Amino acid sequence: MLVLVAPGQGAQTPGFLNPWLELPGVADRLGAWSETAGLDLVHYGTAADAEEIRDTAVAQPLLVTGALLSAAALFDDDPAGPAASVGAVAGHSVGELPAAAIAGVLTDLETVALVRQRATAMAEAAAVTETGMSAVLGGDPDEVAAHLAELGLTAANNNGGGQIVAAGTLEQLAALAADKPAKARVVALKVAGAFHTVHMAPAVDAMRTAAKGLNPADPGIRFVSNADGEVVADGQEIVRRLVTQVSNPVRWDLCVETFQRLGITALIELCPGGTLAGLAKRNLPGVERVAIKSPNDLDAARELIAAHRTASAPPAEAAE
Repeated sequence: MLVLVAPGQGAQTPGFLNPWLELPGVADRLGAWSETAGLDLVHYGTAADAEEIRDTAVAQPLLVTGALLSAAALFDDDPAGPAASVGAVAGHSVGELPAAAIAGVLTDLETVALVRQRATAMAEAAAVTETGMSAVLGGDPDEVAAHLAELGLTAANNNGGGQIVAAGTLEQLAALAADKPAKARVVALKVAGAFHTVHMAPAVDAMRTAAKGLNPADPGIRFVSNADGEVVADGQEIVRRLVTQVSNPVRWDLCVETFQRLGITALIELCPGGTLAGLAKRNLPGVERVAIKSPNDLDAARELIAAHRTASAPPAEAAE
């Protein structure tokens, strides 16, 4: 069974959209999405430096753009689209938005409009207090969790394989760097706030308002949720989870457990790929992987699809 995943914030790199603009129709599509996002996505995806695209209000629309563009290119020659070959979709944090679009819950334009509101609201929430995130690599999971709690930090992401992302104020993160959990390394992440914590609570109301006008469809592909790793078959419920996700932890470890339960044999990470495919190398041994970074990776991804093609079961059935 093939799983298609979309990366989250921090995966973006300067110029990563450059090669995609060489594909037919991409410039026009980016132009339309730029109007919806209120951002010059071509500029930020081709010419902006690392600091410019670190800005939450920029990074999130860029990541959604990369995932949607690469998915469209990947299935461009398949009249049945991803539903004919993808057994499940998931995204890490903001990656859940393009995953929902690929599953048919939202249109591309609805997704771009929603990520604009998400990114703006989270950037505003992050500006209230100086906060950030650090990866904690290794150590005993229970001891790490207890240590974070003592410092007032939140385990905002549990990525499995001994990787937990701590989030909180810069002072709390500095205390973590100075007093690491036993047998663990701490790596500061290039993000602009304590995402998926109470610091993002103001963004939830903004997201709820933005989602009011949506009329989501039920997914045509199994959608695996960050909240608890469960397969969600109701489009309204998926949107509700997208709204509350901004202030709740990402349980990627539970998503991985669901992939295993569903019988995953292959994983493709959409552009800008690498992070989730790297986690899969550790957490899903024996599963074939392709990380799409540029159009040069599309042929390898299509070969993987051909080798692992599985018609996805109806989402309601998959959730039973």
